[in-house]
Amino acid sequence: MSMQRFILLALFGLLMSLAGRSQERVLNDSILSFEEYIAYIKEYNPLVKQANLKLTEGEATLLAARGGFDPKAEVYTDRKDFKDTEYWDKLKGTFSIPTWYGVEFKANYEDYTGTYLNNELTVPEDGLYSAGVSLNLARDLLINKRMADLKSARAYVNQTQAERDLLVNNFIYEAGLAYLKWVEAFTEREIYRSFVENAQERLNNIEISVRAGDMARIDITEARIQLKNRQLSLEMANLNTRKALLEASSYLWFEEVPLEIEPNVVPALPAPTVLSSSLQVLISEDEASLNENHPKLRSLNAKIEGLEVDRNLKRNNLLPKITLDYYFLSDEVEQLSEFNTQNYKTGLTFSMPLFLRKERGELKLANAKLQSTIFERQSTLLTLQNKIKAINQEINSIQTQQQLIGEIITGYDELVIAEVRKFEIGESSLFLINQREVNLIEAFLKENNLNIKELQAIFTLFNTLGTQVRT
Repeated sequence: MSMQRFILLALFGLLMSLAGRSQERVLNDSILSFEEYIAYIKEYNPLVKQANLKLTEGEATLLAARGGFDPKAEVYTDRKDFKDTEYWDKLKGTFSIPTWYGVEFKANYEDYTGTYLNNELTVPEDGLYSAGVSLNLARDLLINKRMADLKSARAYVNQTQAERDLLVNNFIYEAGLAYLKWVEAFTEREIYRSFVENAQERLNNIEISVRAGDMARIDITEARIQLKNRQLSLEMANLNTRKALLEASSYLWFEEVPLEIEPNVVPALPAPTVLSSSLQVLISEDEASLNENHPKLRSLNAKIEGLEVDRNLKRNNLLPKITLDYYFLSDEVEQLSEFNTQNYKTGLTFSMPLFLRKERGELKLANAKLQSTIFERQSTLLTLQNKIKAINQEINSIQTQQQLIGEIITGYDELVIAEVRKFEIGESSLFLINQREVNLIEAFLKENNLNIKELQAIFTLFNTLGTQVRT
């Protein structure tokens, strides 16, 4: 077989190896797919677990706010004895139940004895029982501190959930980009490896032809230079692959142990549908969907909800404080179930600052905070919508470039084959074949780069739309 025939077969073998290289790696080596990679991160990465503490923070805040409605028992005692004289012995016990609105139910027991007691503390011999209600008639009736704290805590739970999702989403986005970088470096290495094999086979064939006297010895020198250039590119690609592999490994953990991806493990180029299923993406760019699903907007919406509660509380503080207390009295605990309107105690308290400067200042500040957050939400929404449009345009452009590079590869392939045929009849040289082959290598590298760019753009689009990551 002539040297030219060997070269022609080697070129065809190169094209076939590039087409089947990925499948060959799948069959012979272990593969870490994108789905498995993301699943490990969701399940075991400590930064994801740290983000989950946001949920604990929100739940703890809600639990503390609910404590404002817990029933409360109080006991007050005060006794004074001096020179064998009991000045007083006071005992008062209270059990109170706060409710949602400005109403608080109370039950009291009072027992006062002693020589020097105020007349108003005189009670029956066995003490005095009372039960009744404390009612706020203006301030704190429709909203009060307890109610505001609970509403704000519920909004804060939603806010911490959104902030947790945002932290996890951004972290997985960074990890996903590292995986795609690994895929790009690995594919580039495989491209160079195929061309190194082809250059080595070409050198072997030329050495055979030189020994047979069909070619000049200088052709061996040129073929060796081509091989060294390919090996140099392969070595650089090996270094880039190792660096990308280590970067991807930095996100992987199992239980509490960091993992390192073995050199024989290879990545798999994920399809856009794989990205979507792995990240559980809700793809919609309309305003309502973004407001409902995007973690950043959900966080701002919850923050606005909490600020509205705070503003309502500050408005409430402009009202006068009017408290009405009413208790029915009994000297026997068994009679508390029977209402006797003739035995009662009532009181009315009124208070109001004359200028309300503190209250008006706090309300103005609350309005400013609320308006600032509303502006932030509007700006964030507009930024997200514009970014989504830009990414969609980028994806469309990349897909057009992919179609063009595919046609360019086909053209360069035909030129290489034609150059080999001209070489067979003595009308070309190894130098020209090498130049055609360099162009083909560059086209393959551009195609690889565009494939990764498309996935990166789609991944960025998913992240901008707002993914719902479930761990």
